[in-house]
Amino acid sequence: MITENIKYIGCDDAQLDLFESQYVTPEGMCYNSYLILDDKVVVMDSVDARKTDEWIEKLQTALNGRQVDYLVIQHMEPDHSGSLLAFRKLFPEATLVASQKGIQMLAQFNPGIDMGTTQVVKEGDKLELGHHTLQFFTAPMVHWPEVLMTYCPEEKTVFSADAFGKFGVYDADADDWACEARRYYFNICGKYGTPVSTILKKLSALDIAQVCPLHGPVLDGEKLSEALRLYSIWSSYGIETEGVLVAYASIHGNTAKAAQKLGELLQQKGAKKVVIADLSREDMAEVIEDAFRMNKMVVCSSSYDGDVFPPMHFFLWKLQMKAYQNRTVGIVENGTWAPSAGRAMRALLEPMKNVKIVDPLVTIKSSLSPENLPQLEALADAILAE
Repeated sequence: MITENIKYIGCDDAQLDLFESQYVTPEGMCYNSYLILDDKVVVMDSVDARKTDEWIEKLQTALNGRQVDYLVIQHMEPDHSGSLLAFRKLFPEATLVASQKGIQMLAQFNPGIDMGTTQVVKEGDKLELGHHTLQFFTAPMVHWPEVLMTYCPEEKTVFSADAFGKFGVYDADADDWACEARRYYFNICGKYGTPVSTILKKLSALDIAQVCPLHGPVLDGEKLSEALRLYSIWSSYGIETEGVLVAYASIHGNTAKAAQKLGELLQQKGAKKVVIADLSREDMAEVIEDAFRMNKMVVCSSSYDGDVFPPMHFFLWKLQMKAYQNRTVGIVENGTWAPSAGRAMRALLEPMKNVKIVDPLVTIKSSLSPENLPQLEALADAILAE
């Protein structure tokens, strides 16, 4: 139970190993859904088809014989709309409430669904339930174009769709929200900082006691304050932690040794935090998270086929896709007969907004040599001086 009138009817999916078939979820995932009981009964979103039966059972238990008047669809992604067909069969008289784009997407994801009664809502529209009111806010591109958020002033509660979500099963008492919320934000919503900032401005005008996201725990009190603080930093591409990420892609281990040596030099020279990441082996989503979390980065890679080793190419391409910006970056390349990684990495970095590439570009020939050490020192100095 969230409040006396708002019930939690979401489901854990502890066996899910990859969210969106790409993000590792060692603790699974949860699909949140909420029931509001008033003169009119409202369901806030459904769940992934993997958990349809469990969700329907929870819903019917919480209803205790009552019928559903409205199903509000804030986000049409299948992990939140995957049980609409089953819902429609049980509650054919319920009104489906969504944005105009949401209604359009509904039939696309659910071919043959009986649309029945639908209600399109837009910015500022309200739904009267009796003793409660739902007020709708459009949140396009947080992180899909059809997204709605919903505010219930009587409960001082915001239903925030995917915003403020995190990886992992539902744990109302979890202390460390930020870790998996950060990885979730930068990999799911990271590209859309401006739309996130826009919705934060809308929310700032409301009296909010708690936020109910579609993934992760309900946020209130100090957890909510911290979440709002971090979202303000993340959405503006600000700096959360001063430090240097040294990300490397090494074929035979020699580039790795150079990256580790650079990490040692950075620490010796007073870097507040240094994280060294092996792009061939570590969770790419976590390295993306660290890249956005810190203000500086050095990329170290072997040359490959006249270009750059593929794990580094994918990493920089993913950063570009997620709108990496406002950072300082250094480059270390390795090549035996025709070093090409530095040129290729620079070409991927240069289109990024406000990314400053510092000199020197350090070139290693096959393995780290004594001649490279002054070059690495100079790069470390240049990175820390920015």
